[in-house]
Amino acid sequence: MNVRGLLVVNMLLAAAMAGFAWWIAAGLENGAELPIHWNAAGEVDRSAPALFALLFPAGVSMLVGLLLAATPYLEPLQDRLEASAPVARAVWVGFMLLMVYLQLMIAAPALGWRLGPDLLLVGVGALLVMVGNSLPKSRPSFFVGIRTPWTLTDTDNWIATHRIGGKLMMVAGGLLVLTAFVPIAPSGKVATIIAAIGVSVVIPFTYSWWLWRKKVS
Repeated sequence: MNVRGLLVVNMLLAAAMAGFAWWIAAGLENGAELPIHWNAAGEVDRSAPALFALLFPAGVSMLVGLLLAATPYLEPLQDRLEASAPVARAVWVGFMLLMVYLQLMIAAPALGWRLGPDLLLVGVGALLVMVGNSLPKSRPSFFVGIRTPWTLTDTDNWIATHRIGGKLMMVAGGLLVLTAFVPIAPSGKVATIIAAIGVSVVIPFTYSWWLWRKKVS
């Protein structure tokens, strides 16, 4: 898997985000703070010094990019790396875009914009759809995919588990996007998010175990 191109894009984007952070912070008063956390109702419940808050997404994007770039060199199953490349690329690109939007959310008050966390939920949902769509194309890997003891030791188990896991992840992503636009109480949104993600994790894990038990019995 060739990661050089994505790593270069990631580093350039992080640098641009850092420049944007300095530009926004320079236009604010000394001691100004910007939001870094929102509650379930979309209300700001935590803030931090402006420059730190704005630089945080850029730093996270750079760190995750370096970790993802190192993954192919750490993967023991080198012969199967390319088969899992679409999943890794989807995660990488989606995460970079999420960090860009998070920085814009943080900068929004300084720019006079109104960007709520619901749109971040849309981004997370879209990322789940992207990853879910590419999951069935992957093959056993220690760093990419639904890694259970049974999928890692049986390619057929991996393929079957990732087919159902990919579909469930796409459904979960779709629900998160829908939840962002449906006027329901904050507690209802939280419950929907937990249920959607929980089902997309628990069912594939259980299905993987069931396939293994069925094969050995």
